Amino acid sequence: MNICSRWKLNKPVFIGKNVWICSNVTILPGVHIGDNSVIGAGSVVTKDIPANVIAFGNPIKIHRKITSDDDIYYNHGQLISKNILY
Repeated sequence: MNICSRWKLNKPVFIGKNVWICSNVTILPGVHIGDNSVIGAGSVVTKDIPANVIAFGNPIKIHRKITSDDDIYYNHGQLISKNILY
């Protein structure tokens, strides 16, 4: 029996769709990160992260939910989708 199977270090990590993981992030085995989440730089992800949140820290903490208000430029009061050039 090898050391990995005995200590169960070989658990998969699940990362959802449209997840932004910044630099120097450490994700521990067996963690699930939900869709549309943002993980801040230098964070250590020790537990599951739900969808649509901003989380950072060591150990990681959820700081706020991502809402529809985040689609608005606060300086101009216009929707971001109206300002994108295609």
